[in-house]
Amino acid sequence: MKYLDLSKKALNIFNESVAKYHLIDKVDQKFNNPYSDKSLSNLLFKKNWIDTVQWHLEDIIRDPLIDSKKGMEIKRKIDLSNQTRTDLVEYIDDFFLDAFKKIKIKKNATHNSETLAWALDRLSILVLKIYHMNEEAEREEASNEHKNKCRKKLEILNLQKEDLSNAIDQLIFDIQKGIKYIKVYKQMKMYNDVSLNPILYKKKLT
Repeated sequence: MKYLDLSKKALNIFNESVAKYHLIDKVDQKFNNPYSDKSLSNLLFKKNWIDTVQWHLEDIIRDPLIDSKKGMEIKRKIDLSNQTRTDLVEYIDDFFLDAFKKIKIKKNATHNSETLAWALDRLSILVLKIYHMNEEAEREEASNEHKNKCRKKLEILNLQKEDLSNAIDQLIFDIQKGIKYIKVYKQMKMYNDVSLNPILYKKKLT
């Protein structure tokens, strides 16, 4: 069966992306995807890169002394990043829909409340949490109390990673057996749509 090692593959790619970002560690650095276009690896690498850049944008915007103009620029970048992230997750779901379209679904098959792509989205964020929590657990100038708290949190994050990885692999197995099937609801965000956000469409009329 294909994709039964999906969680392992995704974790390797997510860790690769995080490590590559931190070589330069700048939110405006050039993005280079090492994987071939339209491949699942390409999509997963891009997904985590978006998450990693946004993680650091979220850090920057929380500076209490940030210039208001710069803060607004970053807020708009975060908004755009969120939309791009959502679009990419849906594209990954479309990838799996196509990959499993020939599988015969059993009569009593069920579906999960969360799709494969959204589960992978959570795994990508977990990789980032683990990376940065590990940094805090090892930060030289931090107190021992701070380090110990972070190490305890790190244990929980790693347990979450293990549980989520197993859940992803089980879902893949069940889908390919026809026990589960993919059901996708497209995100219907309203605040970015000029025709749905009253602040935007009212201004358009004036």
